[in-house]
Amino acid sequence: MLPQADLSRPQRIAVIVNPHARLVRRSAALAPALRAEAEGLASVHTTESLDELDAVCRDLHAAETELVVIAGGDGSLMAGVTALSRAYGRDALPAVAPIGGGTVATIARNWGVVPVPVPALRRLLRRPRRCTLRPSLEVTAAGEAPRIGFIVGTGLVASFFDEYYRRDAPGYQGAAKMVARIFAESFVGGPLARAVLEPMPCTLEAEGERLPQEAWSLICAAAVPNLGIGMRVTYRAGEDPERVHLVASPLHPRQLGPRAPLVFAGRTIGGQGHVDRLVSSFGVGFDGGGRYVLDGELLETPRLRVGVGPRLRVMTPA
Repeated sequence: MLPQADLSRPQRIAVIVNPHARLVRRSAALAPALRAEAEGLASVHTTESLDELDAVCRDLHAAETELVVIAGGDGSLMAGVTALSRAYGRDALPAVAPIGGGTVATIARNWGVVPVPVPALRRLLRRPRRCTLRPSLEVTAAGEAPRIGFIVGTGLVASFFDEYYRRDAPGYQGAAKMVARIFAESFVGGPLARAVLEPMPCTLEAEGERLPQEAWSLICAAAVPNLGIGMRVTYRAGEDPERVHLVASPLHPRQLGPRAPLVFAGRTIGGQGHVDRLVSSFGVGFDGGGRYVLDGELLETPRLRVGVGPRLRVMTPA
């Protein structure tokens, strides 16, 4: 981690706004307010698609932009850093700064950012800044280019987000209520607990070793310790810059649900067949295709590989 001293203001700053992020989409005044806040201090770019995002990042590289502020949620941050890695190269990335604008902003919260876009941008542009090195993940789905992200998971992670989006993405409080209901139902085998916690058929390989279980209720890795609403599943995230914290469990709902207090305490889940270790990479295989979540985006692939991503320079107000 870099020293937490104030750094001089970068000369070239850009703000990328995802108009499809939840807060931006629901408030017509937010994007103009961000433009007004950035006037004279940073360029502002609204990107309607991933192709536009790639083109903007190429332009920022050509302009030698030093700091890229991303207005959007966790998925916007993942897409932005991925596009920047393609434009700049993963070893020459500019500094980045999330300011919120999505549903929950789990990554920004882990980094100590209060995800309220306009005040966050105002503080970032008008106050001294500090830079901290943060880890990331490199996530590659079969037949696709690598993505640079922060939280990846399948099993209950995918099932939870499936239910979450069925409820129209109710935000931080809505997610907390879902977790509380799943925990309560796990003791009696309730329908939501079964839907979310039931083991998913898939295979797991870590460090070249195929693990024997054929179904997993949870497989996840993250570059941050808190996966949202205080769930510290990957409590060792960032401990080793050359390895990721892999957590996997084959337990069934009535065994797994009651272990939730261990997760909130930042302790290992435990139980027969549990995996909790630092690895250089791991792979997940699904028979014919399976769902996984990367930074809040629900995706599908037959195979997935996760390894260490680039170390990012993250700017926050001092």
